[in-house]
Amino acid sequence: MATFASLLGIEKSRSAGLAKERLQIILSLEHAEGKTSKALYLKELQDELVKVVSRFVNIHPDDIQVRLERQESLEILEVKVELPECPGKR
Repeated sequence: MATFASLLGIEKSRSAGLAKERLQIILSLEHAEGKTSKALYLKELQDELVKVVSRFVNIHPDDIQVRLERQESLEILEVKVELPECPGKR
């Protein structure tokens, strides 16, 4: 599976590992604490993704959306990232 780093042509960095750790924490806390914390952590995850992607491509903060939904016994984390057709480096 392709990662953001490989799609953008950059090496995997420490920020990718941090994002993975934060995602694991978000999902475990969501199970333990409920909807209020879920909304807060999903917003924080979205903000972090905006910061990371913005280092490599000019995007608007609304170009990244993060949602978590439940379907029966499954939880689905959806991350939608809209990238410009011709990425411009900062």
